[in-house]
Amino acid sequence: MSKLKRKIKHLFVFNTLALGTMYAVNRIISSSAIIKNILSSRVGKYYSWRHGNIFYRKIGSGSPLLLIHDLNCISSGFEWSQLEYKLSKNHTVYTIDLLGCGRSDKPGFTYTSYLYVQLISDFIKNVIGEKSDIAVTGLSSSFVTMTAYSNKDIIGKIIMINPPSFKQLSQIPDDRSKIIMGILSIPIIGTSIYNIKFCRQNVEYILTEDFVYNPFQIQQKYVDAYYEAAHRGHGSGKYLMASLDGCYLNVNIINALKNVQNDMIIIYGTKLKNEKEIVESYRKINPNISTIPLSETKFLPQLENPEKSFSSIEKFLL
Repeated sequence: MSKLKRKIKHLFVFNTLALGTMYAVNRIISSSAIIKNILSSRVGKYYSWRHGNIFYRKIGSGSPLLLIHDLNCISSGFEWSQLEYKLSKNHTVYTIDLLGCGRSDKPGFTYTSYLYVQLISDFIKNVIGEKSDIAVTGLSSSFVTMTAYSNKDIIGKIIMINPPSFKQLSQIPDDRSKIIMGILSIPIIGTSIYNIKFCRQNVEYILTEDFVYNPFQIQQKYVDAYYEAAHRGHGSGKYLMASLDGCYLNVNIINALKNVQNDMIIIYGTKLKNEKEIVESYRKINPNISTIPLSETKFLPQLENPEKSFSSIEKFLL
């Protein structure tokens, strides 16, 4: 019995030390990731929303334009940093960090598409205060589509950049989703898994391989900004990660897309795999959607080719 007790004691000590080490490493990662403070150098305000504080920037004058980034754990309003000031010459530009991203709060619950529909609607009504045009990237395009469908009077023109496929949006949570959510919710272990997935090397890989066609277009400050966005909140981005990986943020937008009356345009990168086919599937549902291909770009043409992105957006809005 004494040997068994000693083994249990040793195991307890080992596990305690292991968890303590993991906790320390997690804190070091969170602190070092934000040491350059790139995102905070961009002055903004906070909208006190019922689910958390939402960071946003407001610049320029003219008709309101809301810029919404792709929903990704590494994303933030920094995505629009190359276009904000150009667009602000003719528009009052609002650049938002979605809940769970960047400088906004990252509460520990399951994120859903409806949550972001609520956020977009409330932000326009309570912060902008009038009908607003929207430019939006990736998965967030689905939330804007649903908002335009359910709140017909608050959104004007819509610019979507590389929206997701209907196949992706049709995937729904299953038993695997619950397992993912359960593992990532474990305080220290879940945070460690999150930090491994979004280590600096992986963030740089996502930017250079998935987001842009020419990796030399990615400046070091872009990597720093995206890495910082992922690790603000001491690993709290893991809840958004679990919701994304568990398909809780997908929503079938076909009926909404078919019935929205807004002027819409899709800008897409010609080097992004299958995006041309995705765009055509959107046009089959709503033939009124216009399209603009941007050559030699992938997922983030607004960072990779800001001049062409700006001219495409501005021409559509004016």
